[in-house]
Amino acid sequence: MSDDQLMTIREMCDMFEVTPRTLRFYEQKELLFPIREGQRRLFTRRDRARLKLILRGKRFGFSLEEIRQLLDLYDQGDQQRTQIQKTYEIAGQRLAEMERQRDELTAAIDELKEQMTWGERVLASMNQKNAAE
Repeated sequence: MSDDQLMTIREMCDMFEVTPRTLRFYEQKELLFPIREGQRRLFTRRDRARLKLILRGKRFGFSLEEIRQLLDLYDQGDQQRTQIQKTYEIAGQRLAEMERQRDELTAAIDELKEQMTWGERVLASMNQKNAAE
């Protein structure tokens, strides 16, 4: 496929493993701008690049509004300096949040393991008492 080839909604869905509903939703949210030919939507190379960034941003936990704002910075005319700088700032905030969540989850897992170990000891003790009686 050449870079400038137009893709149908089905081809986009297959390439990016998304549903047509997802693509229509992103279009409604003004994240994608396919060419409309009657009922058909045709997606350009730019749409493919934008969808790749949208999906990556979602995987990293960026909000759709943050993603939209970052995509809108592409056309600033400064060789994407503003876009990259803002993306870096948001990514740093998101990374800190993910690390905090990971630490909380690790603490909860450790506590649960301790409780399960305690439960095992209590059950073993009860089973020994019952066997002795």
